[in-house]
Amino acid sequence: MRTAADAPAADAPASHAPASHAPPTGNAGAAGPGAAAARRPAAPTGPFEIRMLGQVVRSAIPAESRQALVVTGNSPASSEATAVLYTRDDPTVGWQPVAGPWPAHNALYGWTDEHYVNDLRTPIGVYGLTAAGGRLEAPGTELPYVQSPAFTASGQGFDGESLEGSFDYVIAIDYNRVPGASPLDPTRPLGEERGGGIWLHVDHGGPTQGCVSIPEDRMEELLRILDPAKVPVIVMGDVAALAR
Repeated sequence: MRTAADAPAADAPASHAPASHAPPTGNAGAAGPGAAAARRPAAPTGPFEIRMLGQVVRSAIPAESRQALVVTGNSPASSEATAVLYTRDDPTVGWQPVAGPWPAHNALYGWTDEHYVNDLRTPIGVYGLTAAGGRLEAPGTELPYVQSPAFTASGQGFDGESLEGSFDYVIAIDYNRVPGASPLDPTRPLGEERGGGIWLHVDHGGPTQGCVSIPEDRMEELLRILDPAKVPVIVMGDVAALAR
């Protein structure tokens, strides 16, 4: 989360200082730098932007989106990241952090601008969050939610950790899928070779195959907060990629 820095107090106008404190000068009519600063109009301020995002990434966020989960990877090859949820309910104020930072994991080999099936990298970009599901009953969410035993996870992760419970809650990331369809929908508009099934899901304590994972209680919290009417998106990538 981030907060705006406090604005510095303006210098007092020179005309308000006692005459006995004025510094000697050869030009009594000249104003000092403090007075000039006091007369200068305050710099205009606009709505707050999400600090770590560059102009290219910011412009990819739909104008109508009022919720953005920003997942920032530690480096291009890192599987560790941080997630923060921002909202911009008031366009004159701009983006404000409302939840997080939360620890997160991404794919084993980090991030990629061009994801392919089984490359063990997470796709960089801005994607919609339009549907959810899980093995467990919905914890209360406005997103369309599919409860199914098909979300059962088993086996071990890359660090030998158990994957059990990883899909208790999932939110589909709209990479190479039909927005709004069930997370289980196998349709791949870009083709099977470009991968798919990229989800937000419960963290199992290690790298993923391409998804993003956060702790279970944070998944519950996120499901309760996200609102389809606010066109939620996920903005994800490593630090350098998000700064573009």
